[in-house]
Amino acid sequence: MAEKKKDEQEGGKKGGGKLPLIIAAVVLLAAGVGAAAYFLGAKGAPGAVGADVARASSMPSDAIGPMVDVEPFIVNILDNDGTRYLKAALTLEAETPAGRQEIIERMPQIRDAILLVAGNKTFDELRDLQGKLQLRAELLGRVNEIMKRDRIRRIYFTEFVVQ
Repeated sequence: MAEKKKDEQEGGKKGGGKLPLIIAAVVLLAAGVGAAAYFLGAKGAPGAVGADVARASSMPSDAIGPMVDVEPFIVNILDNDGTRYLKAALTLEAETPAGRQEIIERMPQIRDAILLVAGNKTFDELRDLQGKLQLRAELLGRVNEIMKRDRIRRIYFTEFVVQ
């Protein structure tokens, strides 16, 4: 009977020795799944990591990408005191020459998105620097949703008048 208790205690110790191994295996598995999700899910497309690496190696981060001008537009903006207008022109910087071509092909969709986003702004939002930067960030996100094969790196306001 004493031997049986001794075996049970040793068995408990042996089972307890497996717990750190199980925890380590779960942590490694979670890290592997997370890494796979990151690399396979980057930019929303399978295999996009290779494209990102190719872009990164072909163009330094401080290099200027291909540019496409967006024709000037005038849009009504929201205001309680009367009718206000925004007249603006933009230049879009693509990441690659192929991205420049995609911008040109999708220009009607891009202009539509720009007009809808800008038309929902108020005079107070666009009056100061913070509002302009916020508009730029919103436009960048919206235009990049439209782009399917490439991305917009930066948006530049080349004309911006609020009246």
